[in-house]
Amino acid sequence: MVQSECWLLRGLLGFICLLPVCSSAAPDLCGPLKTVQDSLNATLRRRYMKMHFPINYTVQVRYEEVFRLRNISRLVNTSNEEEPVLPRDLQDLWLYVSQQGIKKVLRVLPERHPTRRKYLSDLENLFKKFETVFKEGNHEDQENVRERPESLQTIWDHLTEQDYKGWKSVTPKSILDNCYRTMLCLFKECFTKEDDNYDYCEVYNRRKERKTT
Repeated sequence: MVQSECWLLRGLLGFICLLPVCSSAAPDLCGPLKTVQDSLNATLRRRYMKMHFPINYTVQVRYEEVFRLRNISRLVNTSNEEEPVLPRDLQDLWLYVSQQGIKKVLRVLPERHPTRRKYLSDLENLFKKFETVFKEGNHEDQENVRERPESLQTIWDHLTEQDYKGWKSVTPKSILDNCYRTMLCLFKECFTKEDDNYDYCEVYNRRKERKTT
């Protein structure tokens, strides 16, 4: 248990050291990202992603699409000088996984379902708008294409694999819960206030994590 906690702590410290690499793009990203945050608030997630679905209703997603805080720390822990896992790498993965999760839920919803009409379609559009700003802000990175670290490339391969077998059943609400929590960690410069000592990348205290929702 102690070794496990030390491993996670090293990963989180490594991630914190990497954060300044992307901080210069924060001002341009924070506006549209905070709009996404507003639509991901706990009240809306609960109403549209839980109360409007049958009890214990689940959708099928790829194992790699269940992207949690512990996944971030694990990926950062595998980073090294030869194959660094950059904040931009993790943000790219978050954006793709979040959009795929929304699409998976939309596919199972009837056209007149209130979650589709009053919530999820609008949220999908907000993510598309953020994606445009995100890609524009990282235009130079796109021009200088580099190979992804092996740990990340393996995930991307599984995300796009045709004959995939590692499916997992998750609730619609958990998809957005994970999206929200990892967003606060990966773009923490947009959400951390001067008098706010809460660590959005914290993974040990689940009670604290729930308070962020």
